[in-house]
Amino acid sequence: MTGQAAGPARAARVTGAAGDPPRDAEVRAISGSQVPGPLRRAADWSWRLLLVAAVAYLGFRAAVALRLLVVPMIAAILLSALLQPLTARLRRIGLPALAATWVTLLAAIAVLTGLGILIATQVQADYPALVSEVKRTTRQVQTYLTGPPFHLTGIRLEQLSAKLVHYLAQHQSMVAGAAVTGGRIFIETVTGLILTIFITFFLLKDGRRIWTWLTSGLGGPARARWNKAGEAAWHVLVSYIRGTTVVALIHAVFIGLALWLLGVPLLVPLVILVFLAAYVPLVGILVVGALAIVVTLATKGWIAAVILLAVFLAENQLESHLLQPLVVGRAVRLHPLGIIVVLAVGGIVAGIPGAIVAVPTAAVISYAWPHLRHDHDDVQPR
Repeated sequence: MTGQAAGPARAARVTGAAGDPPRDAEVRAISGSQVPGPLRRAADWSWRLLLVAAVAYLGFRAAVALRLLVVPMIAAILLSALLQPLTARLRRIGLPALAATWVTLLAAIAVLTGLGILIATQVQADYPALVSEVKRTTRQVQTYLTGPPFHLTGIRLEQLSAKLVHYLAQHQSMVAGAAVTGGRIFIETVTGLILTIFITFFLLKDGRRIWTWLTSGLGGPARARWNKAGEAAWHVLVSYIRGTTVVALIHAVFIGLALWLLGVPLLVPLVILVFLAAYVPLVGILVVGALAIVVTLATKGWIAAVILLAVFLAENQLESHLLQPLVVGRAVRLHPLGIIVVLAVGGIVAGIPGAIVAVPTAAVISYAWPHLRHDHDDVQPR
């Protein structure tokens, strides 16, 4: 009897051991059920975001290490977006690809060289007048400071000047280091310009073939998606560069007219700086405007500086409410708050170059991402 009772008990224990889940699975099931769902999802997203941030950081470090190649590459892409419509038009009228590329590139080099010569000539011609105007304004400021409410005598002004000279003498090593750094930057700039010209030439001539080679290793549907994404990204980039160029020309015309009417020296360099500053949205025109106002204040007095400040404020309103929405906004479709955030991130990460490429990069990603995110099965590979 005892043996017969023990048999079913052993069988029950065996059946229970075989039927019940393993002990570690039970522990995992119980512990998993005790973790709230939002916390589990947050943990899943957290490690993925950390991985993406690590990859982005390593990519940024690699870009910094290879900046002599990365910066000319980005500059060449932006320059190609500006020059590509001219190359395409020359090819449509019958010029071969090589000839159209050379004509476009040589025309761009000629324009840039002419602007450089014009700036140098203008600075050389206006420099004596600038020095005399600054001296006159300095004497006026000294006369103003000697009166109320400052009451700074000539002796105190000379003491302040002596302190400034003494400070510069103490930090002569810093000035020498800056000169050495400036020489290194000059060499890097020349190298970057040469690389930019070569890369721009091949992008204008063989841009589509280069893109086809880059996507040749993808499968049929994936290649079709990447082709559509590339076309959308290139279209918005060309539209952005074209619209920004139109806005820059309008800025240069209005500000140049104001500077000419006020009789401010260094007219041509300031106008060119205003034109280039328009490629840094919101921030560039403020910096160059401040420089132009300082030059106007130092040469023509505070009344002319206030007039120029009013012109810049009117120009800013015109750009914000008319030019950017009509000319650039339709192509980029980014909210002004988004533009400010993107500019801040680009400036913090990469300085002035980052601020220049931040907005077009955001526009390119926003247009290309929908084509990469969806599976276009109905699109046949090219």
